Amino acid sequence: MRSPFRLPEELTIKTAECGVVNSFYRRENLKPIVTICYEYLRHILELSPNETSPAGITPADATAGQFIWVTLHEVGHAIFDIFDVPIFGHPEDAADNFATYTILQFGRGQARRLIGGAAWAWRMYLGDYKRNPLVRKRMADFASDHGLPEERFYNLLCLAFGADPVEFADAEDYLPTTRAPNCEFEYRTLVNAFHKEISPHIDQEMARRVLDTNWLPAPKLKPVRQK
Repeated sequence: MRSPFRLPEELTIKTAECGVVNSFYRRENLKPIVTICYEYLRHILELSPNETSPAGITPADATAGQFIWVTLHEVGHAIFDIFDVPIFGHPEDAADNFATYTILQFGRGQARRLIGGAAWAWRMYLGDYKRNPLVRKRMADFASDHGLPEERFYNLLCLAFGADPVEFADAEDYLPTTRAPNCEFEYRTLVNAFHKEISPHIDQEMARRVLDTNWLPAPKLKPVRQK
């Protein structure tokens, strides 16, 4: 995930026991380090579905989608820091967008599966929003530097739908009619920012090799019942 970047300093991505479900980026002894906590990895495995969901999300999709999205989120923080990328708005939103944009560039049909897996995780927070659209939160929840899970879910789907409204057509089943028409603009705005601030630091040939690598196992096909 870091190899395509022409980094002026080494970026370390490590796992560690943290005592809490978390992942984070920070400098340790001035060195940039992304940490993925073992507790977070355990959390992903515990919450992943045991079988393919009605929407076609396999256990592998859910596990890999969450892991890759979260790791790229933290890598996004690192890239912003290392290259001193200017950010308007919340850094956490920018890191979310960095992760989503990067996954959307994956080839071999993997973008669809990884976005689906990441969205599945955020969807777990919502419950059946169509029957119970009222979400009650303590006021303190709105003070977090991270967006609420509901916001992050819709932002993820909107960018995917804006990038490819055919491949991600089912996102419209969740996106409100007031949001869906703006998703292409949101994605194009993100593309413009990424190309101006991030792309100059990327080895495009290496990036293509990484993005075209098969990171997911082939989905198991159900056997055809013999008549």
